[in-house]
Amino acid sequence: MSLIERTGKVAVVAAGGTGGHLFPAEALSRVLAARGWRIVLATDARGAAYAEDFPAEERLALDAATFRMGDPVGMIRGGLRIASGVSQARAAYRRLKPSVVVGFGGYPSLPALLAAPTTRTPTVIHEQNAVLGRVNRYIAGRATAVACAFPTLQKASKKVKANVHVVGNPIRPEIRALYEEPFPEPGMGTIRILVTGGSQGARLLSECTPAAIARLPEDLRFRIHVTQQTRPDSMENARRIYGNALVDCELSPFFRDMAGRLSRSHLVIGRAGASTVSELAVVGRPSILVPLAIAMDDHQSLNARLLTDVGAAEAIPEKQLTPERLADAILGFVSHPEALAKGAAAARSVSKPDAAERLADLVESVAI
Repeated sequence: MSLIERTGKVAVVAAGGTGGHLFPAEALSRVLAARGWRIVLATDARGAAYAEDFPAEERLALDAATFRMGDPVGMIRGGLRIASGVSQARAAYRRLKPSVVVGFGGYPSLPALLAAPTTRTPTVIHEQNAVLGRVNRYIAGRATAVACAFPTLQKASKKVKANVHVVGNPIRPEIRALYEEPFPEPGMGTIRILVTGGSQGARLLSECTPAAIARLPEDLRFRIHVTQQTRPDSMENARRIYGNALVDCELSPFFRDMAGRLSRSHLVIGRAGASTVSELAVVGRPSILVPLAIAMDDHQSLNARLLTDVGAAEAIPEKQLTPERLADAILGFVSHPEALAKGAAAARSVSKPDAAERLADLVESVAI
């Protein structure tokens, strides 16, 4: 029995091949599936790595491409591949008869969104960052509805800004569940610091954080436990620095149970990706954020403002990051337990734990 024979409610969820795009798409899809929708995922080969547990009954592999403006050959090749992807999507829509197409950005989502109007299918786009991404920027003016995660949305036209729906960033269920848990105030006990870092530029945090913590006063170092996501080539040096500073640590290139470690943490040091910022708000954790300098349109700096504006985080630009500066920022939190608790409460005050439900409501309101 085909997908469409089993239901009249089909949502095509289109997202680029990164966790930043796929995780919120998955969170929305789980809510829609619980409401009786059937989910079709449109992404590229990279997206498959993040979509093992994605609640989709079918996946569409649509041709797509990125290209540099000013590169005529690349633009022609990219245009042809996108046109091919649009044709593939159109054929799939005639078979599936979707009620809505929801795009989360990234070039693999473009063909799915461009094909929707040709079959009179409503479209919703969701922007995870505080700056409208290039694909979403291109498609926003013709979308049926536009949703965003942050109160401000840069690079959007006046028309789009006037009609945008601020729903928050849908987050993974295991992180959402932590919203109900109280902040584990350390008192005079162990202070747990969680250090994360994306694949791009992770070396900076891998190498700077141990040096910074080693500069803290001895009485504080004895109380600190560090859980750090560390590049393999930085592991030995980090372990040596922590050992010499008598700091208890757990180091790994990847932590599978990130929710568990986040729930036990008192302070988080990391990048300012959209998912990271949104998760810190929902879980209610003070943080020190180092926005990725090469992020397009400097969107991570703008993401961080959600937390820095309410005193839940301190942001340090990459160019200003030194062990001394990071040590001062850590000291500002961990030397005063009340500062940690205050930062935690401030983070939670700007959270939207029901973002996936809000976005699902919007999707259902425009679907045919």
